[in-house]
Amino acid sequence: QVQLVESGGGLVQAGGSLRLSCGASGRTLSSYAMGWFRQAPGKEREFVAAISWSAASTGYSDPVKGRFTISRDNAGKTVYLQMNSLKPEDTAVYYCAARGGVSYSLRVDQYNYWGQGTQVTVSS
Repeated sequence: QVQLVESGGGLVQAGGSLRLSCGASGRTLSSYAMGWFRQAPGKEREFVAAISWSAASTGYSDPVKGRFTISRDNAGKTVYLQMNSLKPEDTAVYYCAARGGVSYSLRVDQYNYWGQGTQVTVSS
């Protein structure tokens, strides 16, 4: 069982930046591909960004491409989502997810473990 914990959410003005972090208590994430998803009120959970277990490949949704960057530290303990040039439409609860295997997926149902989510609110 992998328990994921996100942090770093908050309230920011449009154009600002936030960095989200995701860790697992008591273990590393080095053997998992990782993803970030978000869910706005009244909407389905959607893919934001993902990274392979080796960090050799990453993927982004079109709305965040060029503004968000996913990364993972060398110790394999933390995965980050750097969010720049934030827009009001980025407002959502952001979730970290882990998937066994080397490659990431864009699909919600391909991830085995989820964090509790962290709220990101971007004011105009």
